Amino acid sequence: MSTAPVPSSVRDAGPVVLEIVEGTLASVEREVETAIARTSRSPMIRDAHDFRAGIHDRRLRKLTGRSYSALVHPVARDFPLETMRPGDVFFHNDVYESEGGIGHLPDLCVTVPVFHDDGDGRGPRVVAFVQAFGHHDDIGGACPGSMPSGATSVFEEGLMVPPIRLWDQGVPNRAALRIMTRNSRMPESLAADLDAECSACLMGARRLADLFRRYGRATVEACFDAILDKTTETYRREILAKIPDGSYVWEDYAEHDGVDPPRLHTQRITLTKPPDRIVIDFTGTSPQARGPINHCGDYADGNFLKKWLAPVLRNPADTPERMAELDVNEGVVPLIEMRFPPKGTLLTPVFPAPTNARTFVILRLLGVLAGVLAKAVDGRMPADQETIRYTGVHGTDAAGVPYLMREVLGGGSGGRPHADGEDTVHIVPDSRNLPTEFTESRFPFLVERLGLAVDSGGPGLHRGGLGYEKHIRMLRDARFMSVADRSILACWGVRGGRAGRPFQVTIDPGGPNEREMAGLVDGEPVRAGEVIRIRTTGGGGWGDPLDRDVEAVVRDVRCGKVSRAAAFSDYGVVINGPTDAPRHDPAATERQRARLRAERPADRPFFDRGPGYATLSGGAAHAEVDRL
Repeated sequence: MSTAPVPSSVRDAGPVVLEIVEGTLASVEREVETAIARTSRSPMIRDAHDFRAGIHDRRLRKLTGRSYSALVHPVARDFPLETMRPGDVFFHNDVYESEGGIGHLPDLCVTVPVFHDDGDGRGPRVVAFVQAFGHHDDIGGACPGSMPSGATSVFEEGLMVPPIRLWDQGVPNRAALRIMTRNSRMPESLAADLDAECSACLMGARRLADLFRRYGRATVEACFDAILDKTTETYRREILAKIPDGSYVWEDYAEHDGVDPPRLHTQRITLTKPPDRIVIDFTGTSPQARGPINHCGDYADGNFLKKWLAPVLRNPADTPERMAELDVNEGVVPLIEMRFPPKGTLLTPVFPAPTNARTFVILRLLGVLAGVLAKAVDGRMPADQETIRYTGVHGTDAAGVPYLMREVLGGGSGGRPHADGEDTVHIVPDSRNLPTEFTESRFPFLVERLGLAVDSGGPGLHRGGLGYEKHIRMLRDARFMSVADRSILACWGVRGGRAGRPFQVTIDPGGPNEREMAGLVDGEPVRAGEVIRIRTTGGGGWGDPLDRDVEAVVRDVRCGKVSRAAAFSDYGVVINGPTDAPRHDPAATERQRARLRAERPADRPFFDRGPGYATLSGGAAHAEVDRL
């Protein structure tokens, strides 16, 4: 039982009311997201669920912990709270005017203030905010989808909108909405999605206003303080206490920026652990890229990045079950200090540097923090994962109507100290691949296969999760698009585990026009009848694969997750028997494992980056920071 002192905010609010308020916040957040999913139109929002909601208090602190969200800071900066009125809806998507909360222009953000009248004669005042932001089909720019892989300026990426009052006391600004839809290749979808998001956030604001009316502002705000205090104290007591004081360094890389030839774009973290917090120093991160992989992380003292990276900190929790219980809200912010390099790096780009593929940086930072923590806690962290990439096709259907099908496909998560990685994980909460029945009925192609990519998970005592394998046969000429990293570099393994398989797209596999695609592609022509084969990344392995339980390898072979060849070469397990009833040869397995142990070098590094690293490093098999 915890002996931590009870925060005064808990005593002020009372435990029963605190539980009600906390549950109401979670319920409202879910209700807002459900309303958006049911009333939006675009596949990215309605079907793939690439959006999320958040609830913030009047001090701009994020209260909910189910999913990350954007920031209210830019709205409050440009529109003081005392100028806001009931029925107002604010909108923005400008990366450089978002205080770090928006990463690329297709992420459109809607913010609605919540009002309460204290009865003191001053009228309704802002007491909270409901916000939603998500990835929309198209906001203009140089290519369908507004993510041009060769962009060298943000001006090529679409329409930029700084914070504006989109609804004024319940009246929509039709002129602004018309400007936005006029710039989109998918105007009907964009209009419907914005209407869904505005309506859902207004509904959420009404729900929260009811909460304030029921309990009063002082009580509800005391509960807000208690929720955040609890998070702060929990992370300090259960997480930070498990990280040894000291300083640790690690780095990882994006492999290409869409403009220059592939090379190592470094993201480095020096983690320093004094007793009361962690300090994350990004010094050593590469200069900003010419292409669109930059991310504006240094605004608002890194407030967005702190909450983006904080889920990684949950891993040292006592049990996996306890880890899943830990929310990430504004309560983590006081525990993290961020130090950024001067302007002009991947994390501190200078306007108008392009940013549409900034996922390469912010996803990699999750892995860099996991890696540097692995050095601090003797590997008791998951191996690497790369669980997001955009693929799609665009063209015209049989009626001559333009279409865009874009999908966010997940990948395998890393093996963990206690278990294998999960297969086909999606990093956005509740996101998913597009249903085959939906895509085949709406777009001119057939999905001939959707399953697991065999052998994609990194070998290990605990195997990395598997990625997708998807085959799409085009019925009409079209163009293929991809925004993906890890097509050369792989998801790293740790503590003896090996790297997973990288991302791969092959068009017309086995046919006369077979060709491999780079990770960043805007408009590769695909003829009617050709197949697009997509294989997403597998997670890295954890621990020595030669120590993996033999029966677990046999089970993987029986389930089609590991081939017999990989069982032999990666795990040293000799498999015999029929396909539906494989079995291992104990004597041959013992000999094979002994041979593999004898052949490998004794001074292997703590991290395994896979063979792709040597391609970009000038032949080096690993980086200097890969050793303990």
